[in-house]
Amino acid sequence: DDQRAVTLFAWSAFADRNRSLAIARGMGRLTTHVLDLTTGKPAAGLRVDLQRQLSAGLGAPTLEFATNRDGRVAQPMLEGAALKAGRYALIFHVAEYFSAQGIDLPEPAFLDQVCINFGIADAQQNYHVPLLVTPWSYSTYRGS
Repeated sequence: DDQRAVTLFAWSAFADRNRSLAIARGMGRLTTHVLDLTTGKPAAGLRVDLQRQLSAGLGAPTLEFATNRDGRVAQPMLEGAALKAGRYALIFHVAEYFSAQGIDLPEPAFLDQVCINFGIADAQQNYHVPLLVTPWSYSTYRGS
């Protein structure tokens, strides 16, 4: 237990130091990853779109990504000066992904796209928006 406490303290200090350095440099970033809960594995090859919501309901051009074999978008979707405070939407193309995995989905699929609308209040912080998904349910949270 003492060894575990020392390890947790060291990890916490390391994480706090790195977070402080990133904030001091103004280097916030936006990342995501997707877990396929039907297999318990990362969702490789899932298409993800990112859109910044502008005023009057208009959106900025959509950026398109795909998850790698670890279920992550390889690079931050936005970082540094490209990450601005505001409203965003991540659109995960889950029916397309599950169909490609050979899962027999009804027509129309219960979940075609999962759209997560979220806000970035402080662009100097890291925002991690993961998705845990099946063809019938999903969950998300704000990571760092």
